[in-house]
Formats: sequence, C-alpha cells, structure tokens
Amino acid sequence: MIDVVLVDDQALLRTGFRMILDAEPDISVVGEAGDGEAGISLVRTAHPDVVLMDIRMPGTNGIDATARIVRESPQCRVLILTTFDLDEYVFAALRAGASGFLLKDARPAELLNAIRTVAAGEAVLAPSATRRLIERFAPSLDPAPPPARSDVLADLTDRERDVFGQIAAGRSNREIAAALHVSEGTVKVHVSRVLSKLGLRDRVQAVIHAYDSGLVAPGSRQP
Repeated sequence: MIDVVLVDDQALLRTGFRMILDAEPDISVVGEAGDGEAGISLVRTAHPDVVLMDIRMPGTNGIDATARIVRESPQCRVLILTTFDLDEYVFAALRAGASGFLLKDARPAELLNAIRTVAAGEAVLAPSATRRLIERFAPSLDPAPPPARSDVLADLTDRERDVFGQIAAGRSNREIAAALHVSEGTVKVHVSRVLSKLGLRDRVQAVIHAYDSGLVAPGSRQP
C-alpha cells in the first residue's frame, strides 16, 4: 500500500485528488494539510510514502516544506504539483529535494502513474525536461553552495564520470547505452552506483547536482 499525504491550500482540489486516489486498491490518502507547516507536521506523524505538494501556499511554501520533509524524512518522496509547466519555483523545489513535478491539470492516469513511480524510488520527470527547466531559470536564481568540482567526481570511476555527464545532459538509459557502446543493463548499474556514491535520490537530483556543482553550465551542450 502506498500512503499519500496531500498538501494544498485549495480544499476542493484536495477533495478531487482524494477521490481519485482512494479509488485505487494500492493507494491510501492518510492525511491532508492546507499549508506547508501543517504538511510538515502531518508527515512526522503519518509517515507517508509520497507527499503531493503544492508550491504557492500561505505561510510556509512548498519549497521550504519540501526541503524540511526531505531532510527529516528521507524515505518520503515529494511530488510537486503546479499549475505552471515551466515555473521557476519548480526548479527551486527540485533542488530542495523533490523527486519531480506534475501539472495540476494532469489526467487521473498520469497522477496515479506518477505516484506509483515516485513511491518506487524513481523520478517522474524526464531528465531532458529537467535540463530545459534548469537552463531557463537557473541563471536567475541564487545558486546552492556547490562543492568543488574535483570533490564531486573524486569517488567516481572514469566510466561513472562518463555516465554522470550523460545523465546531466538529460539522456535516457537507452541513449547513454548507445553513446557509450554498452548495454542498457550496464548503464542501469552505473547510474545506481553514481547516485549512491554522490548521495543522490534519483536522476532528477543528479541533474540538479551537476549544475549546482559546476560540472555543467546552463546552456552548455554535452557531447
């Protein structure tokens, strides 16, 4: 069973989401909150697998709430809900630790698939879409304090560095396999090792980390 918490200041929207989710045999809504602070408190007591998090709310916004939830409850995945396809706040939320974002007008099937994907430990946002988001908004945002580039790559093998660069370029496993002339299974192993060594939750966080660390600059092109 996937336990879900809904955090959104629009009660009607929460009701709609709850109706969709509670109709599924493998998903249960274990709580609702109307603002970020209440959402943080609810996560502490309900211990959900996934939080559906609005960004723009009174009081504690979704970005700050996401950062605190990820820090306090690292097993919990946060899926950002937004009415904007390319919203600068979405990038900030991803950098804070969210595992992806979803438009509020997404179809029910998309919502359900996103929740199941995030609960399984994957990201719901294609890395290429993450890269476009970063290239558009990262230059105008305050950067996160980056580690030295050498520190970022020190624990990676040469092949893992190649894979990390490909991830940062927004390429899928199939594309990486073709570029490096290896199997997709081999790529999956390397991706898992890269994420583990760098302490990252998923591929979206890997792309964010590559930009924040200076490995990739907004607007650059990877080979």
